[in-house]
Formats: sequence, C-alpha cells, structure tokens
Amino acid sequence: MVGQWADFQYEIYLNGMTGAVPRLPTDLTRLEELAEHRLGPGPVGYVAGSAGDGSTARANRDALERRRIVPRMLRDVRERDLSVEVLGRTLPAPLALAPVGVLSIMHPEAESGAARAAAARGVPYILSSASSTPMEEVAAAMGDAERWFQLYWGSDREVTASFLARAKASGYSVLVVTLDTPLLSWRPRDLDRAYLPFLHGVGTANYFTDPAFQAGLAKPVHEDPNAAVLRFLGLFGDAGHTWPDLAFLREHWEGPIVLKGVLHPDDARLAADAGMDGVVVSNHGGRQVAGSVAAADALPRIAEAVGDRLTVLFDSGIRTGDDVFKALALGARAVLLGRPYVYGLGLDGQAGVDHVIRCLLAELDLTLALSGHASVSTLAPDALA
Repeated sequence: MVGQWADFQYEIYLNGMTGAVPRLPTDLTRLEELAEHRLGPGPVGYVAGSAGDGSTARANRDALERRRIVPRMLRDVRERDLSVEVLGRTLPAPLALAPVGVLSIMHPEAESGAARAAAARGVPYILSSASSTPMEEVAAAMGDAERWFQLYWGSDREVTASFLARAKASGYSVLVVTLDTPLLSWRPRDLDRAYLPFLHGVGTANYFTDPAFQAGLAKPVHEDPNAAVLRFLGLFGDAGHTWPDLAFLREHWEGPIVLKGVLHPDDARLAADAGMDGVVVSNHGGRQVAGSVAAADALPRIAEAVGDRLTVLFDSGIRTGDDVFKALALGARAVLLGRPYVYGLGLDGQAGVDHVIRCLLAELDLTLALSGHASVSTLAPDALA
C-alpha cells in the first residue's frame, strides 16, 4: 500500500458530512482510560497491569517520548512506501500484532476477531501459546494471511514439539519464542483481585486440545478440569532453559525463529551465534521485571550489535504512529503492537482492532511525510534529536 494509509483521515472527515464520527478515539493513548470505564476491572487490570509499581511500563513510554523527531523540508513525499522486508516476507507496513493471551476476557470474538482484523489489513498476527482459542481455529479465521506463532517455552518437550507441529500444519510461518517469562512476575493489580484466568481454564485452549498434553492426564479435560489446570501450571514455564537448549527448537521448526525479550547486546549476539533469525527488543510491556531498562533505551545498542546478522524487531511502549517512527529510526525493522489493539478489541471487537491498526498506520504515514521521508527504509538515528 503506497501512500494510502493516510487517506483514513479523509475517510473520517467525509463520513462526518453525514454526522458520523469514529466509535473509538483516534488518539490511541485514550483507549486504556476508556477500557477502564467500560470493561471489568479484572480483565482490564490483567491487560493494563505491570510488574511491581509499574515503573518499567512508565519507563517504556518515557524513553519514546524523550526522543524527538527532527522534520526535514522540501523533500518529495507525495508518494510514501511503508512496506518492509521482514524475515523473507514483504509486509505492507512495519507492524505486527503482538502475542497477547486470554483475549476472551476482553471480548467474545477473542483471538479470532483480532486475527481477522490483522488479516484484512495484511498485518501479521502473532498468536499466543496462552490463547483462549485453539491455534487451528485462529488459522481458519485468517485464511491465507500471514500468521506467526508465539511459544511459551515450557518444561514438557513432548508438548513443545506437538505445539510446533500443530502450528506448522496450521500455516504459522514464524516462531516467536518468549524468553522473559519462565515465571510470572509480581503483578499487584492481579494479586489484589486474586485474578489469574488460567486457574479457570481460560488461556489454556492450545494446551487442553493438545494430544501430548492430554496424554499426561488420567482423565479427559472435561471430566477433571482441575487436574488439567494443575498440569498446565506445572509445565507452563521452565526457569532452567539455557542457550544450548535452542537446538531443540531448531530441530522441530523449519522456518524463522525469533527470540522475544532480548535487552542486552550480548544476548542478541548469542542469539545470532545460536542460528536464530531475529530478536524482539522487549521487556514484555513492563510486565515481567520491575525496574527494567526501557526497551527503547536498549534498542540502539542491540541494533548496532546484530543489525547486520539478525532481524531486529521491537515492542514495549508503542502507542502512536510517531512511536513507530522513532523505533524504526532507532534500528528496528518493524514493531509489535500490544495493549492498544487489545483495548480496541475489548471496546468494539474486530472493528475496534481494525480501527487501531488504521489509526496507527495513518499517523505513521503522515508523520513520515511531514518529517520529510517517503519510505520507512530511510529512517535512521539522525531523524531524531
């Protein structure tokens, strides 16, 4: 899509001629507050909540806001190209929807609704291992659209291998391995309400439908759901994994493998040495380590260390089109968007996710043009102050 994302603003203005206004705010930073008012405190707290007192989530925003764009003038920006090459595939824009689990707590359309919205705009959808919809159903909802699978790397190798085989058979083309969640962090918003969806069998759909998981149960899931939940909790994470263990994943996955949660250049180099294809510079949106370095502060050093060897992606703190611009200028090839699309889903289902995607990319397109750039490929550190 060349120079067309920005047209969304004129679509909105023209619709206004009939008295129609957008159902959701076009300032995506307002979605969290709206969700707080309209949706239940447990689900919203689970999505919005962070580790500890939230300092890492705040640092993510501060690190992006601290950097300022330096517009350049009298450059031909009549036609813009937001397309980008990522892991051997051409994407219409430098954006994918980040893996977020248990989406049924936000809206009945859950992962399938978000996936359909992504597919309609050509944006890759990354399905969480902890989804509330089995991976095969989400794949069916997407048709032939680009989809990636996120793995929570647990302690049961048979279940892991089964997940990867199912994902490959269902057309997921990239494996995104989350490294920063071998344990759940201390999350006061959830703890204060004693709210953990997994204990109620929510976010366990991929596990409960998996033959290798089922083989470890004395009774079928529906006959003893509590036993199934306990088995899930026992294998969900594994704090004993080390770099040599990546060989197991490579043996069971033929396509690109991206490691999510990398914040140190040496870890990025180890990923490259291990034959990985990319990293996501991320602190899980501030949900795992209170007091962690902001993801945007870690990004430049990692891009400098491995940008010529790995595809560098970014998440944690993205809320606006100018945030995306800044992340690309700091060295990311593309960004993963998390909480904003989840709020959009919670507030208006698939249509809400579509609204968020279009707003973000329209704002990016306009920011690019008004800053003197016709392509995201020209963004570099000197575009920022």
